Amino acid sequence: MNEILALSGVAQARLIADRSISSEELVRAHLDRIAAVNPRINAAIGVLAESALERARDPLPGPFSGVPFSIKDSIEVEGTVCSAGTLGYRNAPKSTRDATLVARLRQAGAIPIARTNLPDLLFAFESDNLIFGRTNNPYDLARTSGGSSGGEAALIASCGSPFGLGSDAAGSVRLPAHYCGIASLKPTSGRLSRAGHVPPPGGWIEALWQIGPMARRVEDLLAMMPILLGADSEDRTVVPMPWRETSIEGLRIAYFLENQFAEPDVETQRVVGEAARALGAVENRPPGMERSYELEMKFLGADGGDGIREFLTTIGSDRTHPLLNGWLDKLEEHRTTVSGFAAYWAAIDGFRSKMHKWMASFDAVLSPVAAHPALPHGTSIEDRNFKGFSYTMAHNLTGWPAAVVRCGATSTGLPIGVQIAAGPWREDIVLAIALRLEKIFGGWRSPESL
Repeated sequence: MNEILALSGVAQARLIADRSISSEELVRAHLDRIAAVNPRINAAIGVLAESALERARDPLPGPFSGVPFSIKDSIEVEGTVCSAGTLGYRNAPKSTRDATLVARLRQAGAIPIARTNLPDLLFAFESDNLIFGRTNNPYDLARTSGGSSGGEAALIASCGSPFGLGSDAAGSVRLPAHYCGIASLKPTSGRLSRAGHVPPPGGWIEALWQIGPMARRVEDLLAMMPILLGADSEDRTVVPMPWRETSIEGLRIAYFLENQFAEPDVETQRVVGEAARALGAVENRPPGMERSYELEMKFLGADGGDGIREFLTTIGSDRTHPLLNGWLDKLEEHRTTVSGFAAYWAAIDGFRSKMHKWMASFDAVLSPVAAHPALPHGTSIEDRNFKGFSYTMAHNLTGWPAAVVRCGATSTGLPIGVQIAAGPWREDIVLAIALRLEKIFGGWRSPESL
């Protein structure tokens, strides 16, 4: 059964279709696995055992018929409390509906099995909050699984779930995938509906973030995307762009090892360099990478974080986690006037224009996901570490798709991922490259500590 739990969701669905295993047996096996690993990693903050087993006895038909999946605790699941890790929502009413993307996975036969941990109101690069505590990295329990989709990444890496949903405004599906050795995708802004997410879409920062799929294997990301696509009646930003399929052959791929702002450690640069050489990529850094951190923080912090503080007050979060407070302190540094915000916006538009022009010469670009592998708990907010997250921020600013896949490890066994980005609506390109890298370097490896 452990071998089955380590398979992709696509492979697990195939076993169910072939009657090699029943959905109920598969769900029970995942529930047993969660019970075994969760006391050590604290990734699942809500296990949906009863409803999952009931559905498993008569699963809906579809490409993921009878296969369980997990959901970050900022995405609504009918009959559960969506806390977003913040005290004001701790006793919120249970959701009366599924988020759009959860509903679409259900319609494809998949079965919700667990809700996963995250930072207070999603604002941290570690998953720790005042309700459920911190999530540990399955490869080293003294280190973080990342944020904000850190519980999701840790549970998937530990075989408690084959795939799931996270969300990303500064790297929140990509950084945890890097820290936990799995695969993930931040789609193009406007690609997927965010209806049923807490906080909801809206405001000037909505162009920065998307809900994104996470999985141990790239083939699950490829299978999930056509299921998740499409406009709905709630998220007005969704563009009904068709899904494409592509081959990696003939693609023009660039890479860079450092962004001239936060230098990655030697092992990270080694892994990215090996991935680039395996693909025959050309070293060429996009213009403006050194400004990614500055521009993302200005975009988020033009009001000094007042919008976040007001939201927290409105929902009754009278105490907040120190990591969230640290984020707010960093945003305060970028408080500006209306005319200052206009200047910020002009600088961001200039960054996007340069990237757009640069991408005319390349189909994709490889880079580090972050300047470092998984950090010790509580250290992500330190300035020297925090700036290392600038590598993911670049692609939130453009709104373009970016994926992560494990391509190596440190000498102590911590996973190291590689980030692949492409132009708008070309998720097919980044996933085709991620799939090739997974085949070359092996992708996810089972955590020895568990």
